[in-house]
This record gives sequence, structure tokens and C-alpha cells, in this order.
Amino acid sequence: MTLALQTPQHIADILIGGSTLSTTTIMLNINQFAVTIRSNSESLLDWCRYYFKDIIQPDTINAHIEIIAIERKVPDLDINYKNWIRASNKKARKDMIYDIPGARILKKVRTNMIFLQSRTHLIAAGECLKNKDQIINFINAQYMTFVQNQQAVVCHAAGLVIKNKSSEHALGLAGFSGGGKSTLMLHMLAQSNTRFLSNDRLFLKKISAEKTLAFGIPKLPRINPGTIIHNPMLKHLITKQQRDELKQLPNKKLWALEEKYDVFISEIYGPDKVQYQSNIKHFVVLNWQHDSTDPVTLTAVNLSQRKDLLAAIMKPPGPFYQYDNGDLYQHTSTLNEKSYLDVFQNITVYEACGGVDFDALGKLCFQKLFSESP
Repeated sequence: MTLALQTPQHIADILIGGSTLSTTTIMLNINQFAVTIRSNSESLLDWCRYYFKDIIQPDTINAHIEIIAIERKVPDLDINYKNWIRASNKKARKDMIYDIPGARILKKVRTNMIFLQSRTHLIAAGECLKNKDQIINFINAQYMTFVQNQQAVVCHAAGLVIKNKSSEHALGLAGFSGGGKSTLMLHMLAQSNTRFLSNDRLFLKKISAEKTLAFGIPKLPRINPGTIIHNPMLKHLITKQQRDELKQLPNKKLWALEEKYDVFISEIYGPDKVQYQSNIKHFVVLNWQHDSTDPVTLTAVNLSQRKDLLAAIMKPPGPFYQYDNGDLYQHTSTLNEKSYLDVFQNITVYEACGGVDFDALGKLCFQKLFSESP
């Protein structure tokens, strides 16, 4: 079967496949962007309700979009997908795509989950319950599209909000692969005047010559064991035996482990610890080394003269990104350095060097950037 002349509606009908949708729906609202989630699986809806509990909205407003997730045997569309080419440092295949006018069909290589991305239909089909993280990512991708189409740039960064007596400002945290941005963010989050903003994607929008806004997404931190054993607040995520065994590993091997654990912020750090928008004035790029014994330092830098650090911040939008005109982002597209440098004009960027020391760097950030003692 060829889908070259098919419409999003036709693909949607195939993916839904006669499934009966639950009368139960979920409404999410993040920064005035409302999403309705529907499914044929009550269990999946229960999971989404639990995962997104911080942004659940009573079903009393009009949604911007509707997302449908169908729990079913993976459908075979019998089409010739093309590989989505990832960044040069990402070797494994992750996504395959097939574009039709105004829409993209995306297949996940590892799970065979199928997604339809279009202006009129947003559908996931396959073993959704076994791959809940991919459903979460698909939902978040729609909000990310909304924010980027409001002229925001996407950064590969974590973020938190620091509240002073008379003001609040966001702090962005970027770094090279395995640099520890999530670990540092969660370490600093233990302070009472902080709020979780984002874990791995941070969006920046220049409002005026003096003001830039930072936006986070409702994606929980998914952390590795190295983060857990360095943060007492996270210790219950693994057993004592696991912690003892992990502490025996060399740092390099510990931080290379890829075992993901979700961190439910409000359950661990308490209520009112999540905020998805704030002014931003400071940004730290982690360029420290696990094998260094030098003390950690924090130095202001000019991004236009440090393209190596800018490269650690910039992030392609990804295969779900759809422009306002309906066109879809292509992996051959290039990122615009000028747009990043422009949005960073209001933000002081710092480079963290030396040996990895989360406690010392956290204190430096509070003292040097926010004139506070943690």
C-alpha cells in the first residue's frame, strides 16, 4: 500500500482502527496552552493523570489541540520510511519518518510505536502502556512546537527558578554530554527558595532589550544512578544494596551508566516546587571534568567568542516540530547561531570549570549570581 496520495484523516482512521475511545478525557494547561488527551485505555489515562498532576486543568476551557493515544497491536502501514539523521555524536537509529502533504508519520525504531503529526490529527498507536515515556514525549512535543512558533529558541539545558525577597529569576544549566546539568539542578532544588523549571529542554524568548523569558516543559527528570547516589533526597529511588554497589564504581564508569529513573518533583521536594515560566538573567555551561582535582570555578564568558559553549546550548527542534504554515522540520535544517546570540544578549553566561563538585558549584551560583547563601 502506498500512502503518497493519502490524507492525515485517512492515516488517522488506520491508526485508530475502530478502537472505542473512553468517555474520560484529560485536560492539561501549561502557560495558557491547553491540551486534551484521549485514549481507548483507562490505564494509560490514569498514568497521564498521575504524571501530569501538576498541570491538570478542569475541562472548562477550549483546548488548543487534541491528542489521541491508541493502545493496540502495532499497525503495519507498509510504507518505505526514511531514517531520521541524528546529531553526529548520536550513533544509534531512533526514529524513521514518512512525510505526506501537511503531515509526518513517525516510527520509533526500538518500540515500533507509530505517531501521526499534523495540524489536524495528533495520534500515537501501538503498545502505549509499555512505552509511556514516548507518549509523554509526544505530548510535550506539541507544547514545544507551540513555544517555538512564538519565536523562542530551544536550549539543551535544565532550569530552575530562584526566588529572592523582592524578585525571581531563572537559571539555565547546560553542559556537554554527561556533564551533570540535571544533577546540579536537582541538588540546588533542595533549597526552599527554588522551583523546578525544566530538565532537558529550556526555551528562551526575548521580550525586549532588557527582558528575556525562560519556559520549561512538564517532563520529569529521568536520571541515572550517578545522580541518585550524589543526592540524599533521591536515595529512596534505589535500594541500599544498589547504592553501596554503585559507590564502589569509578566515577567515569558510574556516570556512563544508562539506567533511567523518573523524579516526581512534588513528591520528593514538596508542593509548590514547580514553575514553568520566569524571567532569566543567568546561564551556566558545565565544562568541568570528572577526573580533575582542581577547585570548581565560575567565569563569565562571551558566547559570540565561545562557539564551543554555544554548541553545547543549541538543540535541534526534532522530528515532531511543525511550523505554523504546516511544514515539518527536516534533519537537514541548520540551526541559526545568530538567533541564539540575539536571545542571549540579556543573559550573562558563565563557564564552570575544574573538578566536578555539585555542592561547591551550587553555592557559587547562589552567592555569585543571586547574592545569597544557600
